[in-house]
Amino acid sequence: MKSTTNKTELLVKSAIVAAIYAVTTMINPLSYLGIQFRISEVLVLLVLIDKRYITPLVIGNIIANLNSPLGYFDIIFGSLATLISLLLIIKTTNLFIATLWPAIVNGLIIGIMLNRLLNLPLLLSIAQVFIGEFVIVSIFGYILFNKILKDEVLISKLRIS
Repeated sequence: MKSTTNKTELLVKSAIVAAIYAVTTMINPLSYLGIQFRISEVLVLLVLIDKRYITPLVIGNIIANLNSPLGYFDIIFGSLATLISLLLIIKTTNLFIATLWPAIVNGLIIGIMLNRLLNLPLLLSIAQVFIGEFVIVSIFGYILFNKILKDEVLISKLRIS
């Protein structure tokens, strides 16, 4: 019985996270192209609480990028950037350093993609994506998760059994 409950909890929490990521990205006009401030990116730090959030975050990213003007390029490279960031985050013990991975990885991968597809200046594209990720994940996310990670009750609610 406990195994069924655990699978149900995993499915429900995963669906909620994927949906929140996708919807929050899709309704935000600054989620795509050169200047990106994806509020949803703060959710990548959930992998610090439970690494099983990797799959729903990548799925949420894929769903969100279905709405991207760059089509399947953003679906492929955006989800790849998210996956790489998540894998680096779970390997990092320092919270602030962990928050830097999405800015670095997305800045490089998405910046290069924007340069190649839209002929935007490479360094400007990298910088714009980096800055958006830095503001959302490294500043806002650091402040938020610094508090969350000190709250055992909240962590127990967010952790998947």
